[in-house]
Amino acid sequence: MFGYTVPLYSKMSPSDLFSYRRYYCETCHQLRLEYGIISTSAVNYDMTFNTIVMNSFTGDTPRFDGTENSFLCVLKKPRADSDLFRKMAAYTILLTKWELVDDSVDGPSFRSNAATLMLGRAISKAERSYPEYDEAIGKGFEELRGMERSGCSDAVRMGETFGRSLAYALSDIAGESAGKDLEDVFTHLGASVYLMDAVDDLEEDYLKGTYNPLLAENERFVNKMQFINDNLYHLSDLLNSTIGGLQTSYSAVRERMMFDAGVSDNIVYYGIPDSAKRVMTGSSGAKASVKNAFDGRRKRNASY
Repeated sequence: MFGYTVPLYSKMSPSDLFSYRRYYCETCHQLRLEYGIISTSAVNYDMTFNTIVMNSFTGDTPRFDGTENSFLCVLKKPRADSDLFRKMAAYTILLTKWELVDDSVDGPSFRSNAATLMLGRAISKAERSYPEYDEAIGKGFEELRGMERSGCSDAVRMGETFGRSLAYALSDIAGESAGKDLEDVFTHLGASVYLMDAVDDLEEDYLKGTYNPLLAENERFVNKMQFINDNLYHLSDLLNSTIGGLQTSYSAVRERMMFDAGVSDNIVYYGIPDSAKRVMTGSSGAKASVKNAFDGRRKRNASY
């Protein structure tokens, strides 16, 4: 699993599952066409959700055929190949670039360096094609770094600050129809993902000495599960607040979505809360770091 914005498959109808797979695969094919086969390592659940919401909100591509899943299906051409899907491919590459930059600041690793090298051409192409998205995402990471340097311990505020920077680029991709409501969806989604990742990373951040706002004002740390148990109500309140904000903002745009709303409904009302539950019970494998794209790829598919 690569990302927290995943459906709850047990609550999905066959038609919605089919639609979700179409989007997941189309994201992969668009990356391969525009940026080469190595770039498909960046496909993830979070970006798939964003594409579903924006496509159904803007009506960009009402219908496109799915691709039959096979060993070499990645080599097939996209079925939608629309302006929105092309921009989302670029956005995915640029977000990947800044995640790798952020990883290198925390502490260079072989996987991060290898990913940066392998994606070098794709990143350069996306930078040239969409410099405004590159600037917006980079600004978000820098704002986050500034809050870390100041010792901010408000994980929700940090997540919302980061989410707003991503929402700017995503709203631009959606075009004039976007508006504040859609920006709020992406802002709250960014905060929810940031907070779940902070909980997931507690032990790793403690051992490596990398910044985690949840650890900023807690001197005592034994292990992740002990920390979660000791701060159960506080962490639950934070997650419930951010996910509740996402669901409220999503409901404001829901009636304007033209198709595939059942897919995004499942993710917002079932999938993301289930991800939060698994994070809190220590059973999550949904790491948001792009480094995971180079581990366990066979687990990263639309029917996990």
